[in-house]
Amino acid sequence: MIFADYKVAILISLGLFLIFGSILYWTSQPLICECGYIKFWYANPVGSGNSQHIADWYTFSHVIHGFIFYWIAWLIGRKRGWPVWFMLLLALGIEMGWELFENSNFIIDRYRSATVSKEYFGDSVLNSVSDVLAMVIGFIIAWRLPAWLTVLILVGLELYVGYMIRDNLTLNIIMLIYPAEFILRWQQGA
Repeated sequence: MIFADYKVAILISLGLFLIFGSILYWTSQPLICECGYIKFWYANPVGSGNSQHIADWYTFSHVIHGFIFYWIAWLIGRKRGWPVWFMLLLALGIEMGWELFENSNFIIDRYRSATVSKEYFGDSVLNSVSDVLAMVIGFIIAWRLPAWLTVLILVGLELYVGYMIRDNLTLNIIMLIYPAEFILRWQQGA
């Protein structure tokens, strides 16, 4: 298989990141926070700097994406003999596709209308690239750890983030697909 060599996969990954960042920038996403500085961690989930810096509470969701993408790729690819590097390239493509879709006017407007993210205007290029790297971290964790431990980490992350900010990957998906008023009220602290 062409992607069996991890060196080729690394070169392809770097190319994908370059194309991905360029598309985001071309679609008018700011390179970094428009505040003019970069923070490693931005803790306010409804602040103007959310999704603008390197990491925030939603970074954990992208780690979980990596768990899920690994499991799906493993289920499909193990009988086909897919090397892990090929599965990671597929996961990169899916995550980058989601990030591009997430930064479309359609999803930005959906977040503003159906979730607590009323001030959301999309991710910076730095944050989107960091989110994809968080997915890679999750993918590698799922590849290297036993499945039961990865599931335990997933549940722990969802519960912790849900407790800390009243939002997480599960609630985010629910609110994007089928918004529930009672969830929105709880997220607003009402």
